[in-house]
Amino acid sequence: MSKSTVPTSVIRRLPRYYRFLGELENQGALRISSRELSERMGSTASQIRQDFNCFGCFGQQGYGYNIKELREKIGNILGVNAISPMILLGAGNLGKAIATHIDFEKRGCRLIGIFDSNPDVQGRIIGELEVKSTDLLEEFCKTEKPIAAVLCIPKTETAAAAAQLISYGIRAFWNFSHYDLKFEHSDIIVESVHLGDSLMTLAFGLHKITGESDSGR
Repeated sequence: MSKSTVPTSVIRRLPRYYRFLGELENQGALRISSRELSERMGSTASQIRQDFNCFGCFGQQGYGYNIKELREKIGNILGVNAISPMILLGAGNLGKAIATHIDFEKRGCRLIGIFDSNPDVQGRIIGELEVKSTDLLEEFCKTEKPIAAVLCIPKTETAAAAAQLISYGIRAFWNFSHYDLKFEHSDIIVESVHLGDSLMTLAFGLHKITGESDSGR
């Protein structure tokens, strides 16, 4: 099965496999069965085997999976070793937190520039990078050739900023702006993160258990 035909649901599980296997490797584990891995991940052995079979047979019957080799193969599928240059727009609290606390290079990207339109934050150092004016974006993209961008800017500014960045060669966005980029740019890669949606999902779970508790009184 080619990568283009692998279900999105499988792709979204790969980073979790990669993370769990990394934890096992750090603990000194050498191999694991699909059943043992499923117990740790709260999945099923059948689901894990089906997911891995989308990319070829990784394990051996009666032996299980070599943890180091399996993690390396999943890392290659995810592209974590093919480091892509990335920039970040929006050096406010969220952008600063992402630039400071995300280990980009362990996840297939290298943050090479941070930009903001606010003169008050321009010139500040975040991590090892100086916040630059967005007026310098075009020249920076011409010389440094980033291909991805993190968007930590207001929703109202996203459409214009994305169009500008695409014209400068950006082809992928890690989008925190809550603006639906796919609506206008179907040919780019977009991973949108909605922190508010995640919190509401949690609220649903809380409402469910508290509602069940109340109903049982």
